[in-house]
Amino acid sequence: MLVFSNQRLVLLAVPKTGSTALEVALAPLASMIVRGPPELKHAPVYRYNRFFRPMIERFAGGEVAVVAVMREPVSWLGSWYRYRHRAALAGHPNSTQGISFDAFVSSYCQGKPQEFANVGAQSKFLEPQRNGTKVTHLFRYEEQDDLMDFLAERLGIRPKTAQHNASPSLGLELSDRTEARLRRKYADDFTLWQSIAGGGAYTPLPVRAKPADG
Repeated sequence: MLVFSNQRLVLLAVPKTGSTALEVALAPLASMIVRGPPELKHAPVYRYNRFFRPMIERFAGGEVAVVAVMREPVSWLGSWYRYRHRAALAGHPNSTQGISFDAFVSSYCQGKPQEFANVGAQSKFLEPQRNGTKVTHLFRYEEQDDLMDFLAERLGIRPKTAQHNASPSLGLELSDRTEARLRRKYADDFTLWQSIAGGGAYTPLPVRAKPADG
């Protein structure tokens, strides 16, 4: 997570959406950088609302723009699958070595996924809170120019990013049955991604009946 107090802007780090590359490119401009632990670096909206927002708004002098990036849901899962296939995880319960992408997604769709497929959901990460806290500008990972144009306007500099945390190149084939199951169970993710328009505009999902635990 990056905080730009003078520009009253926060950039949330949604996992597997190029957040590390943005952090490297924008760190010199940020007034606060949350690099770890992962639970704080990748703080979702509910955790930002509970732990960071009060402090940031107090010292920034009011509400700030909250920016995030979302990846097409199948591509997002593919990035997780490839990342957990790396040699460093061999033999670990999180490793996807010896597991097909179809089996990975099938497990992801279970009520309790196996460890290697327990990666959460982007819609939960970006879920609005009952007090009105939400992402104000949401961009598609696949449309980087839109994001860069926005950041250039707000920060006064167009970020130049390079690839970081590259994962192994693997096949990402899904059976029709598995993809249909994914689209049913995680319909919110597909709906949210499809709602994103230019300039960061999007249609937020409905607010939860109860606040998320944090």
